[in-house]
Amino acid sequence: MNNKWLYYIGFVSIIFNITSCANTELLKKQEEAIRGVGEAYISQNDYTAALNELLKAEKIYTNDPHLHNDLGLVYMAKDKLSLAIEHFKKAIDLKPDYAPAKNNLGTAYLAMNNWDSAIIYFKEVTGDLLYATPHYPLTNLGWAYYNKKEFALAEQFYREALKIEPNYYVALRGLGLTYLAIGNPQEAVNFLERALKYSPGFPEYIFDLAGAYAILKEYNKALIFYRKVINTAPGSQLAVEARNEIARIQKEQQK
Repeated sequence: MNNKWLYYIGFVSIIFNITSCANTELLKKQEEAIRGVGEAYISQNDYTAALNELLKAEKIYTNDPHLHNDLGLVYMAKDKLSLAIEHFKKAIDLKPDYAPAKNNLGTAYLAMNNWDSAIIYFKEVTGDLLYATPHYPLTNLGWAYYNKKEFALAEQFYREALKIEPNYYVALRGLGLTYLAIGNPQEAVNFLERALKYSPGFPEYIFDLAGAYAILKEYNKALIFYRKVINTAPGSQLAVEARNEIARIQKEQQK
């Protein structure tokens, strides 16, 4: 073949590659802009609107790990856990060091009661020295081991989380529940009170503390917190359970 034609083919190839790269960058910018709208909806807890925008973005450019992490969060919020896991895994495939996606994937496995799979990903995240909030995966490890009834490990990871963030109410509650499970209600009360201090509006936390006082037979305190559950979440299943516990304690006090 004539050298002139070889030169021409090579030149066209270079132009094609440059054009292709420019088009890809343009698509990425369009996708990122739409993803930003979806993330704004996520921050407003409007997951249907968020999903609509994120799916638009995915049609434009699908190789964005942040997009797949966002899709995973939305599907998890909509209780579509299999789809959430699929997208978190895509995010990690595209960005193997994407620690937030690994933590989110572990959280999705927690929601499916797949404790062992969750533990794998949380341990990967806790081993990442660059991860900014290690108390989250440590707390999640505590919850996974708590549900596996491996209470010594649950206590270990909750305490590690609290060394990093002493006021992290999720870890405080988890440690309180762990002490209840191993038969130490007094220590449980200490941590559940601290958890409630930093999360006063959570009826589940109030209910936990009421139960711990009931175990200690400090019935007056238990009644105060059970009634607080009813006032905080009237009409909920937790309020029904609180009324049942109040009736049980009142019968106990009449003996």
